[in-house]
Amino acid sequence: MRLGIGIGWRPEIAAEVEALTGIDWVEAVAENLCADHLPDSLVRLRERGVTVVPHGVSLGLGGADRPDPERLAGLAARAELLGTPLVTEHIAFVRAGGPLTASPRLEAGHLLPVPRTRDALDVLCENVRIAQDALPVPLALENIAALISWPDEELTEGQFLAELVERTGVRLLIDVANLHTNHVNRGEDPAKALDELPVEAIAYVHVAGGVEKDGVWHDTHAHPVSAPVLDVLAELRSRVDPPGVLLERDDAFPPGAELAAELETIRGTLRSAARAGTVARAAVPPSAPAAAAPAAPVAPLTSAAPVARTGVAASAGAAAPVVGARTGAPRGALARPALPVRTPRPGARDRTAVAQTALLSALVAGTPAPEGFDHRRLRVQSRALAAKRADVVAKVAPELPEILGDSYRPAFLSYARSRPMNGGYRRDAMEFVERILVSGGLPDPVAQRRLTHWWEDRSGPRPPGRTTRLVRAARAVLAGK
Repeated sequence: MRLGIGIGWRPEIAAEVEALTGIDWVEAVAENLCADHLPDSLVRLRERGVTVVPHGVSLGLGGADRPDPERLAGLAARAELLGTPLVTEHIAFVRAGGPLTASPRLEAGHLLPVPRTRDALDVLCENVRIAQDALPVPLALENIAALISWPDEELTEGQFLAELVERTGVRLLIDVANLHTNHVNRGEDPAKALDELPVEAIAYVHVAGGVEKDGVWHDTHAHPVSAPVLDVLAELRSRVDPPGVLLERDDAFPPGAELAAELETIRGTLRSAARAGTVARAAVPPSAPAAAAPAAPVAPLTSAAPVARTGVAASAGAAAPVVGARTGAPRGALARPALPVRTPRPGARDRTAVAQTALLSALVAGTPAPEGFDHRRLRVQSRALAAKRADVVAKVAPELPEILGDSYRPAFLSYARSRPMNGGYRRDAMEFVERILVSGGLPDPVAQRRLTHWWEDRSGPRPPGRTTRLVRAARAVLAGK
């Protein structure tokens, strides 16, 4: 099916998105939606016939662990609630450690690149098949932006994506801003990546802004879309007419008129690239050889009746059954073709787990950098992860910057350097406050009382662990003063 031109729906710009004309669809971050009811703005958009696609950020399908069943169930519930034709996620890992490495669980709070190795590809393909079987509609995966490169990679980005599609039938969400980011940060040619990947598998395209600082491109989603990113969009359009194109914006939201102008620039870029492609094709002599047929079987991007799932093949040598939308899934859901099942090579998960844990530990826990990585880039990535933690905690717990004032950010960054994140951002906020209270509190008694009350209001009933006992002791001492 065709999606058309869309924009990322965010609560901060809900009214502006509703007021935009010519919007065919929107994308909403799945983790920001409740599984049993929708924000009023999305309800109104759906009533107008606007398609809403949930975009996940926390599955970590590129991680060494198999996908978490609860996270998959949550994404499936949101897909059902929205009546969407597909869901999307990222080719990334977001956590590491745990049972596979007998080490503490670490959370990145960010999308990190998977190594383009055969081991990592084996693990990713199995994780994708698990996710596909758990979701009521087909899945599309997004290429991510990266500040760092893994040493000794065996495949290019285009080759990695092409084999992923061939082995799983998954669709692709191609982010042209991320291709540009990887061009600046990792020296990768966007045109080469587009030449190598199966463009016929593209479900839709992301376009977003960023900024370059000291030779590093930061994919901020908080700046206008730049000319180089639009150039990559034009390169893609010269090869294929994507079913959908979407503008992303996640921060520093501009007025609605500026969003409308960016959308029109995207439309203009697509029109110009389409005209240029038509002229170029007309200039090719009739005897010119045709393009090679795609290696992977990819279902057409057209409406398809839901297909009942029948389970996996009885043996690795048998062809897998067709896996598509569950009976009763949203009308227009895309079908997934039948493909043979291949299991990861022995030890692939363990090797991937060790490699990813070593990298994430270096980024968030200050352990030595794994061999082969660019130490300067690792420091940049480490600072970026800590800064993002501070920014997101300030959003999920806005009272903390208000209570702490100018000291919030340096205090949080100091905490982040010695305390890796091992849960979500709300838990991170609680542990940050616990550290302040246990370590002596604040010099301002009014701020101290507000911070203590904030923690008490949110801690809830739970077994009193060591940290809780220390906090209670600290409160008792303060109360006696």
